[in-house]
Amino acid sequence: MAAGLLNEALARHTLLSESGRNDVMKVSVAEADGRLADLVRRAETGDEVILTRQGRAAVRLVPVTAPQSVAERERIIMAVREAGRAKATPGPSAARSQDFLYDAEGLPR
Repeated sequence: MAAGLLNEALARHTLLSESGRNDVMKVSVAEADGRLADLVRRAETGDEVILTRQGRAAVRLVPVTAPQSVAERERIIMAVREAGRAKATPGPSAARSQDFLYDAEGLPR
């Protein structure tokens, strides 16, 4: 339920992405009151969060330290992916894993 509410809230916000810039998220102060932890987390990752009052920008949340560069983030993501691949073990194919639920005509058993 919380994920659905968060997705609804995010859909209502304006996200602007410009080349070479992080995302800018505009949120009303009233709505930010219940989501401050999420907004701070976004600011820490480099997104710019602007809190508005009556549609006008009032406060900007930005990280205290500079966010990692895009190249550094990509390097970390690739390292995590490689570590995951190294731990993954081959198993049965999931393509036909639900076949036992259906008969020869494709109807549920």
